[in-house]
Amino acid sequence: MSTESEQLDDDIPQSGMLLGIDYGTRRVGVAVCDREQRFASPLHNHQRQGIQGDTRFFRKVQLEYRPSGLVVGLPLHMSGEESPKSAEAREFAKWLSEILQLPHTFQDERLTSWQAEKILLAAELSSRQRRERMDKLAAQILLQAWLDKRASTRA
Repeated sequence: MSTESEQLDDDIPQSGMLLGIDYGTRRVGVAVCDREQRFASPLHNHQRQGIQGDTRFFRKVQLEYRPSGLVVGLPLHMSGEESPKSAEAREFAKWLSEILQLPHTFQDERLTSWQAEKILLAAELSSRQRRERMDKLAAQILLQAWLDKRASTRA
């Protein structure tokens, strides 16, 4: 029996750009990968602007990058249990998938913000510079983790 995540992974094309999404109620981090799905790069920090503003933003990203799927971070408790934020991220993924007409899957995002903060602190950036980069770097980390997981199952 396969899990919901595994079933959704099957819907994600094996090639083509993917968007990594670090969901937040105030900001959404966005990352993109190359067409061969090997490397993720940070792309945008989007300040949430309501349904219409968010729709315009994501459709503009879609027109520019032509992604073939979405990998959305799923916030879990350290125990692995889902949280109220998990339900919000699932609803956001469903909405985004519908407006962009793209398949989506989820990636455990535990510790991605911690990893991003650690990287940004090592770069000796100011708190403002770190804040400006945090969400898109977290999106890159979660997308890269998903790409690495998929590559290891292909091998």
